[in-house]
Amino acid sequence: MTETGRRERKKAAIRQALADAARDLFLERGYDAVGVREIAEAADVSVATLFNHFPDGKEALVFDQEADREAALVAAVRERPVGQSIPEALRQLLRDERSRQVHTDPDFPAFLRLVDTTPVLREHARRMLLRHENALAAAIAADAGLPEGDPSCQALAHFALEAVSLVRGRDDTEVALDRIFALLDTGWTGVTKESAKRGGS
Repeated sequence: MTETGRRERKKAAIRQALADAARDLFLERGYDAVGVREIAEAADVSVATLFNHFPDGKEALVFDQEADREAALVAAVRERPVGQSIPEALRQLLRDERSRQVHTDPDFPAFLRLVDTTPVLREHARRMLLRHENALAAAIAADAGLPEGDPSCQALAHFALEAVSLVRGRDDTEVALDRIFALLDTGWTGVTKESAKRGGS
């Protein structure tokens, strides 16, 4: 492995250690009761190192995978198999994401409660979701050959991301998610057909 590769692995390990330490402390004592110095000490790094990896501070530690999630949403559109619709690609991504969270992270329900009950985290999550929605809408528009800001692309991005919240807490989450995306797929098919007609006229 090259020296650059080793450095990147070390940086990723430190970042993960900080995010894990923060999450454990927040779940144990609450977000407001934990300071950045305690998080740094728990991860065995300096406060300066913490801010090097998370310049936005405590909130960013909670949502440490924000950039990766946005990239995955955009990739689901751009890199989907030939013949697969955009709603189907997003449904598959979100189902896989939820399955990993439910089956590999026993603290995930507690994490959701932490965000829901902490105003600053709830607001950060709202802003994050809007950024993801805008990035996804732009990717959808580019893929479909529609203008940036097209309302149908924005709507598809919005409702695709909201679907996860809509099925939360249900006993039939996978079935409910499938039904929501079946509706989105039908609507999106209509949009693309109409767009094709306009383009051909």
